[in-house]
This record gives sequence, C-alpha cells and structure tokens, in this order.
Amino acid sequence: MHAPPPRVKPFSPACERNREPILAVLREAFAARRRVLEIGSGSGQHAVHFAAAMPWLQWQCSDVASNLAGIAAWLDDAGLPNTPAPIALDVARDPWPSASFDAVFTANSLHIMDWASVQALFAGLVRVLADEATVVAYGPFNRGGGYTSDSNREFDAWLKARDARSGIRDAEAVDALARDAGLTLAGDIAMPANNRCLIWQRG
Repeated sequence: MHAPPPRVKPFSPACERNREPILAVLREAFAARRRVLEIGSGSGQHAVHFAAAMPWLQWQCSDVASNLAGIAAWLDDAGLPNTPAPIALDVARDPWPSASFDAVFTANSLHIMDWASVQALFAGLVRVLADEATVVAYGPFNRGGGYTSDSNREFDAWLKARDARSGIRDAEAVDALARDAGLTLAGDIAMPANNRCLIWQRG
C-alpha cells in the first residue's frame, strides 16, 4: 500500500509578521470571552497561533469551502483541544452557524470581499452574536475616503487591478454597518504596516 500524499499546508508570510501584534490586542479584547468565530480563516495560521496562546477560548474557524482543507491541515498538525473542525461560511451565500459566539474575529478580509459581502458579514453577525459580544476586525482602512499612507494607496491599486470589486474600505462606512448590527465602536488601535484593529462591543 502506498502512503497517502502529505496534505499541503498553505502558508502566509503576512500571518507570520502580524500575528504577535494582533495577539497583543486579542489577549485584552477577548480576555473574558469563551467562544470565537473567526470569519475568513485563510491559511489557518492565525487560528493555531491564537488558540495556542489563549487556551480559554474555543476558536471556531470558518471560510469558503475551497479553503477548509488547508485550514484543517494546520489544525490537525497542531492538535489543539480548543479548535473544532473548520466550517464552510461564505457570508453572502452560506447559512450561518446556529451556535452562539461571544467573540468574532476577522483579519484581512474586508478589503478582499466585495462591498455587498462586507454588508452581508455585518448583517449576519446578529444571527450569531451573544449579548455583550466583542467583534475585532484587522486590516487596512481608509479615513474620510482618503488613504492613510502611500503604501495603502499602492495596495488598493493592486487590489482593484486584480478584482475591481475589492479595495480598502472606509473605516466610517464599516462602522456604520457595525452600528446597524447593534455594535458600538470600543477601540481603534494602530497596528504595524499601516493597519488597524477595530473593536466593537454589543450591548
């Protein structure tokens, strides 16, 4: 019998660079949380790092179905007790999980999605958020419709050349969606490489 081929683990250099600064924010933001839904888990690297560093959290990964095998490879190799199997979630199309979460995390997703999907993400939060839940979004954001750095301007041009529906989102527009979902902005933290962590609270 031939051994099955090893599963390919996707690798994101950006995840390696930003995981420690993000962890510093999440340790405080999620200190009293217990169940996290990560929307757009990508490679799965963040989930493994954060779940290992914050063992009091159950870290539920989710992403579009095509990314689940790569995420599962990271989770299986890590063998952590607080990372259940990843679930399929296309925020604009798939049913949202029936479970309740007191925390949601998403990183580098809002500028990849089209705007309708960003709207669907925040509209969908009301289905899964527990009372007094915390939501954290990491990534680049514009301010007042303007870029906050030359590098973000160049990144946005690259995004739009690849997919005209994507692009760096305006922080005020995203916050308006969050307010419509019953969330209040509780933190806006500067991060390395001209990124931000936006933190909202429910209740």
